[in-house]
Amino acid sequence: MATKRVIVDKDFDKIIVRTHRLARNITMRTKSDGLYVTTPPYTTLTKVMEVVEKFRQSLLEKWSLVKKAPIAPGFNIDAPCFKLSVIEGNYHCFTLKHVEEKTVIMCPSTLDYAEKKNQNLLTNAIIRALKRRAAEYLPPLLNELSYISGLHYNKIKITGSRSRWGSCSAAKSINLSCYLMLLPSHLMEYVLLHELSHTKEMNHGPQFWELLDSVTDGRAQSLRKELRAYSTKLYF
Repeated sequence: MATKRVIVDKDFDKIIVRTHRLARNITMRTKSDGLYVTTPPYTTLTKVMEVVEKFRQSLLEKWSLVKKAPIAPGFNIDAPCFKLSVIEGNYHCFTLKHVEEKTVIMCPSTLDYAEKKNQNLLTNAIIRALKRRAAEYLPPLLNELSYISGLHYNKIKITGSRSRWGSCSAAKSINLSCYLMLLPSHLMEYVLLHELSHTKEMNHGPQFWELLDSVTDGRAQSLRKELRAYSTKLYF
């Protein structure tokens, strides 16, 4: 069974160490949120850090290519169904303003954008805006697609899940991630039709894909492949 340890680091912010019983060597991979290290069982943290130090410079060069810039004035999301901007001005605290279909986050001019707590505040503000917009946009769209396809559900819930775009229970309750708002509209509709298809076929067997093909003009597999290129961490 894999175990996980997190080490605070001056360069990578954090080093995530996972021990896996099948690992034979120490392997390292840079991601936007830190350095990920996989080790064989019984590897000490001292040994891990020795290996990290040996390759630190080259790993930092790779990390510089994948790490995300901090959220700051000038940050924009311009997805087809969700638009947001971060601006700076003479404000005493964070302020959210909804202008037509766009969200504007207004920040104090004295804010230190390098501080983690401020990045967390900005991230949480964006998530709240995403959930608000998703709650307005997704239920009517699901109703429309349900009517057109003849696939009926009982309940809908908007979630903050980053691990799944959506899910459907045996009771025909559909959960939809607010991060769907970052997708192109045709992929958003594909996810909703995917979950609606589960109201009749709870698995991913041939009958499920046949049903999903029937409501996506035969494009179920091509849309599935296209969706895999997107991540809930696409923007922040």
